[in-house]
Amino acid sequence: MDSGPRLTPAHRHARGQLIATLGGLITIGTALGRWVVPATNAVWIPPHALHGAQTHGAFEGWSLYVAEAACAGLPAEPRVLRMNGLLREALGRSLEWSDAQLTDRESRLAAVILDEIAGAPVESLTLVTPADGRLKRLVAALLADLASPLGMAEWARQFGLAPRTLSRRFVLETGLPFTEWRQRARLLRGLELLAAGRSVTHVALDLGYGTVSAYIALFRRHFGTTPARYAAGGTAHDRG
Repeated sequence: MDSGPRLTPAHRHARGQLIATLGGLITIGTALGRWVVPATNAVWIPPHALHGAQTHGAFEGWSLYVAEAACAGLPAEPRVLRMNGLLREALGRSLEWSDAQLTDRESRLAAVILDEIAGAPVESLTLVTPADGRLKRLVAALLADLASPLGMAEWARQFGLAPRTLSRRFVLETGLPFTEWRQRARLLRGLELLAAGRSVTHVALDLGYGTVSAYIALFRRHFGTTPARYAAGGTAHDRG
């Protein structure tokens, strides 16, 4: 278990990687976006994907590496997965394996693990980064000031875009309208701050919510629990 934040620089490897989070939170970043992984979830990283990582809070977890040849039926892009009991238990068994060739019994369990990774429910804990240069600069500024009260039209003008163009391009590039993307960015950043030990009140104010109760209501609607319960060790499962 790591007691403080740890930053892993961008790197890649030929094998696929499943990072399971048992406590704390880890954020995976790639050129495509960011994946926030709370406790009891896992993140799948396909072979050769350039990625970096940052932990938040007292992080506890482990990694499972999958040979490239065995990744054919697994997702081609990173994704946050909801762990079920079968996958959790099977992965726990795999921690006992040696580096030698798998036995017949271990091979059968490995096949179950691959099936469970392929079929695991995907959590909506991803923040897609636009590819367009102006939009990329805009979201970088937005992420640096999530408490900003500026509306979409004002952000558009700052970066030389017509509001209608920004609205249309944002959905095409990220899959979300501007307002929903910013809301998700705030919620995911809130998960990181809570995992790092910030109080609910401080998180709400840091993210620009008008009242603490408004933040709590939005958090509960999206994650099915309150920020305080989540910070105390509860789980966050997106409902949207």
